[in-house]
Amino acid sequence: MQLNKTRRALVAATLTMMGVLSACTTVGGGGGGETAAEGTKAPDPACKLATAQDPGNSAPPQNVPVAENAPKLAKKDTYRVAFSQNASNNPWRLAETESMKAEAGKLGHQLTITDAQNSQAKQIQDIRSLIAQKPDALFIAPITEQLANVVVDAAKADIPVFLLDRAVDTNIAKPGEHYVTVIRSDFVQEGLRAAVALARATGGRANIVELEGTTGSSPAIDRKKGFDEAIKQCPGMKIVASQDADFTRAKGQQVMETLLQSNPDVNAVYAHNDEMAIGAISAIKAAGKTPGKDVVVVSIDGSRDALQAVSRGELYATVECNPRFGPAAFKTMQEYAEGKPVPTVLVNQDRFFDQSNAKQFIEEAY
Repeated sequence: MQLNKTRRALVAATLTMMGVLSACTTVGGGGGGETAAEGTKAPDPACKLATAQDPGNSAPPQNVPVAENAPKLAKKDTYRVAFSQNASNNPWRLAETESMKAEAGKLGHQLTITDAQNSQAKQIQDIRSLIAQKPDALFIAPITEQLANVVVDAAKADIPVFLLDRAVDTNIAKPGEHYVTVIRSDFVQEGLRAAVALARATGGRANIVELEGTTGSSPAIDRKKGFDEAIKQCPGMKIVASQDADFTRAKGQQVMETLLQSNPDVNAVYAHNDEMAIGAISAIKAAGKTPGKDVVVVSIDGSRDALQAVSRGELYATVECNPRFGPAAFKTMQEYAEGKPVPTVLVNQDRFFDQSNAKQFIEEAY
């Protein structure tokens, strides 16, 4: 699958950031040859990431076109709005849905929500049903990038579409034409930040299990790309097994149990989301190992359960991917209705949590 121009730009910016990481160093291990992570060795001098600080969010994408040819939205006080959610099987999705409900209620919009129950076929059916109801605007959180055809169908029905948290195949659904914009985090940068954290925790020497998100989804594609590209700078960091665990806790535990049996020398885990990481931590414990000591785990999302695991020392770090899209979603819709220029991609700014700050954000986490 080809990356669209915006995603290629984000990848290029990320790779540029990787090239300068070695200049952004912190002090390495102390006199005893230990790093901040208990039991790790002094940083591998051949690993450019092992002494790097968190690189933070990527720079905003440059020269992004605005939505000019998408279906228009008349300016009104309130709207009939639909939201196609792809699943409700984890805290992140539940928090996103609640955020959409809360903001719609605050603004007086009538909101219809469907739940695809983690099924692409059902989400396509859901969206077609919503199109038939002729809402003023349609928000979609795509389960995979293969939802592009039904996005085109919505545009043909003259309904403006706003994509939330994931993209679709832009070879089929054209940004600014078939949909107005996609509001999302920079998943490539999230993967890079996770790689830096894991390199720092392990001193750049690790046998890694990578737990991937749903196959074909943009976060799974890009989080893998950002991480895998980054650790190429560290000859001592190897991915010994990588498998889809579908972004769920139960499958994360199941897959990790199997991979630990076939790869007993694993000492690190990179999970594409917190739910899989928490499942992996359970599997690590069941195998008689200590998470945070025998096996270092990093992940992405910033959930309350994950921050609690960080504070306990079981999870080394998590990169935030904030699910509270409601305010940004409806603000963008309103600006589009008012004729203001809306870029075809809007990138969120997310935080990084480790033991230095996790406890202070637990109460506000989802």
